[in-house]
Amino acid sequence: MTTAATEPASPDPARRARGEQTRQLILETALRLFRERGYAETTMRAIAKEAGVAVGNAYYYFDSKEHLIQGFYDRNQGEMRTASELVLAGEKEFAARLRGVMHAGIEVNAPYHAFAGTLFKSAAEPSSPLSPFSRESSPARDASIAIFREVIDGSSAKLDPELRKELPELLWLGWMGVILFWVYDKSPDQRRTRRLIDGAVPLIDRLVSLSRLRVLRPALRQILSLIESVRRDD
Repeated sequence: MTTAATEPASPDPARRARGEQTRQLILETALRLFRERGYAETTMRAIAKEAGVAVGNAYYYFDSKEHLIQGFYDRNQGEMRTASELVLAGEKEFAARLRGVMHAGIEVNAPYHAFAGTLFKSAAEPSSPLSPFSRESSPARDASIAIFREVIDGSSAKLDPELRKELPELLWLGWMGVILFWVYDKSPDQRRTRRLIDGAVPLIDRLVSLSRLRVLRPALRQILSLIESVRRDD
């Protein structure tokens, strides 16, 4: 974090609260300008000016535009977790929990659909820190995987132990595919994405159920072994 701060850290609760308000103001302003002007065209100076804060203050809370997007990712995951609480507390069936969490994620992302295409142009670059697979995105990625782990752990589904270990990340990868579809979905209220979720979840549920069959366990082991082999950085 840059040390060119104009607002030093303080244990004073009131100052911390004001600092958090300033941080959220800068983040909200940045997201609005990204939507209006595009990510590449928006500078930290423009964000600070629009938010009514000094440029040094903007850099105090966010090192760069990329750090702003990471702040958006982190907040987005927190909001998805909050939006999922009702279904996670009230449902035990795996399919109902998974469907509810995915629909909650779409609801949380809905206000940013117009901005998502612009963001994707930067995030799609493999070396970009904005990529959901990057080291910089690991806190948000881990938070998202944790939501899918809770979908599984709180359900009544009986899973092969090895599949249980890997399934949260596999569901997250599937969720990334849904989000990519959503980015390009121009249907009203992204209804096609919602139909995709409603159609895919029963299939996932069926595959998870079939994985318990003894006859399919050798194939399951091969799949999990393949996943592990491609995950290694040899």
